[in-house]
Order: sequence, then structure tokens, then C-alpha cells
Amino acid sequence: MTTRRTFIGAAAALTTALLTTTSAMAQEVTLTLHQFLPAQANVPKDVLDVWADNVEEASDGRIEIERYPSMQLGGTPPELMDQAIDGIADIVWTVVGYTPGRYPSTEVFELPFMVSDARAASYAYWKMFEEHMKDGEFADVKILGTWVHGPGMFHTNKPVAVPSDLEGMKIRGGSRLVNDLLTRVGAEPIGMPVPAISEALSKGVIDGTTIPWEVTSALKVPELVGNHTEFDGPALYNLTFVLAMNKDAYESLPEDLQEVIDSQSGLAFSIFAGGTQADADGPARQIAVDRGNNIVTVSQEDAKAWDALVNPIYETWVAEMNDKGIDGQALIDEAKSLMEEYDPSMDTYGK
Repeated sequence: MTTRRTFIGAAAALTTALLTTTSAMAQEVTLTLHQFLPAQANVPKDVLDVWADNVEEASDGRIEIERYPSMQLGGTPPELMDQAIDGIADIVWTVVGYTPGRYPSTEVFELPFMVSDARAASYAYWKMFEEHMKDGEFADVKILGTWVHGPGMFHTNKPVAVPSDLEGMKIRGGSRLVNDLLTRVGAEPIGMPVPAISEALSKGVIDGTTIPWEVTSALKVPELVGNHTEFDGPALYNLTFVLAMNKDAYESLPEDLQEVIDSQSGLAFSIFAGGTQADADGPARQIAVDRGNNIVTVSQEDAKAWDALVNPIYETWVAEMNDKGIDGQALIDEAKSLMEEYDPSMDTYGK
């Protein structure tokens, strides 16, 4: 009996040791993903979590991605890129415009009335990143995805239908070019990251904000203001995003795990991310409709009055790019050509 008990005890200990070893082998790498929105917001829920879950599954559990929403690792949204570069976080998702002038080529997709389709623009953005930015502006970080949101628009405490309605209003802008646009239509631009919008609206610090429909639900914007101004046709503006990884964290991975990261990143993921973010505009818009809020839709014909005021941004931007040694007009032409080249069959991520 003693011999049998000893054998059973030894077998149990061996099984425990094997399970522990297998578990340790299975989870070889833990990566942190840091970003500025609440976990339940559309981008974390429908884009970042999907990507992270896919990486974990494709690695057979050897990679774990810990998700830190709402700047839980500290710092402010404009510091996210440096957190990725410095290794404070392994991976970050951020608005490129939070670091004005640092990644100038990306601004081609932020020009007014430039983008008509988020998937097409995200496709073009990735292609141009690989061609012009990978070894230049973004050389100190591993970029996993590049995309834009759906149409940018106004959410205000009084109706806005024509540019003169914005005269004297304090409007939050999300990037350097958006702030330039706001100035040209008579508003006072107030720069602040997305998480600060709700409090700024509720305290009357700003009279309105520029964001796409998609993020209004997480920020409770339809409860804070009753007026929304959207544009038919090309978007008034768009913002650019990146999912960026610390280079050392990536390069320290075994080659097969690098391949896992690569397989879930890049062109198809960028198209998916931009498209998914834009697709969330509809349900968010419906919240404002259900509340009975006032939605002003500027027709393409009426948008010409807006375009006449903001179109000079193109000339100014091209001159600024030329001063940096970048052919701005060539970037505009290339972006337009690539957006026209996009085909829905290219949206293949997860399919």
C-alpha cells in the first residue's frame, strides 16, 4: 500500500510539474498595449481587442497581450508615441496629430475634403507608410497598422450650418491641420485630446468639438450638446492613427513570434481598422437621432462655401512640406491615386 501511495504521489507531482512547464512554455511573452480610450469604446472593443485576441490565438497562447485603456500606465495621450519608443509600453494606439509636426507625411490624409472612404484612405496610408515613412519619420518604432477614422464633423451647443455660425465659438480640434481649419472658418481652436472633451463640454470650456460620430457614444457627447453638423461627400477632415510597437520588444521575439505579429498587422489590418471605426459611425449617430438632437447635413453644393475658406490649407501645407524637403504635392497626388486604386476585395483581415 505504501509503495502504491508513493507511486501515486510521485505521478501527481510529475503531472503538476509537466502542467507547470507546459504553461510556462505556452506563455513565453507578455506584451503591454496602452491607449487613451475606455475599454468599452468602439476602437478598443472592435479593433484593438480583435487584433490582440488574434495575435494570442495565432501564437497558440505563447503571446499574451495585457490591455491598458484610459492611460492606465500613466502619462498623457500626446506621450504615447514616446512611451512606445522608450519601452514604457510595448504597444500603443494613438492619434498621430497629438504630436504636431513630428510625422508630417501622415497629414496628407488630414487635409480638408480629401477623404471620401476610410477603408480606401487606410489602404493608401499603409502603402505610403511603407514607401515613404517606414524608414524615415517612423524609423524609431515598429508600426503595426495605419488608418483613419470616418468623416470628421462638428458637435456644438448651437446649430452650425454655414461657416459664419462658428464665429467666436471655442471648438476643440484634434490636430494641427484641424486647428488651422477651425481658424479659417472663424472659430477659436482649442487643442485637447479626446478624453478631455466630455468635461470641457460639460463645464462650458468649449462650445463644441470636432470628432467623428463613432466616438461620441463613449464620450456621451449627444447628452452634452444638441447639435451635430455632418457633410455629404468628402469628409470635412479626418485624423490619422497608428498602432505602434517598441522596436526592441519586437526584435527580441523569436522569429516565429515576429511572424505571428506580422501576420496580424499591416495592410489588411489597417483597412479593417479604418473600416471598422467608420462602420461604428451609424450606430453612434442613431443615439443622437433617438434623443431628438438637431442634425444638420451640409450638402456637397453647400460645402463649396466651406471649401472656399479652407482650401488654401493645401497650398500652405505643400509649402511647409517643401521646406522640410518633402514633395507635398506629390504626396497629395499619390494619396488620391491610391485611394482610387482601392477595391473592397482588399478588405481581407480575418476572412
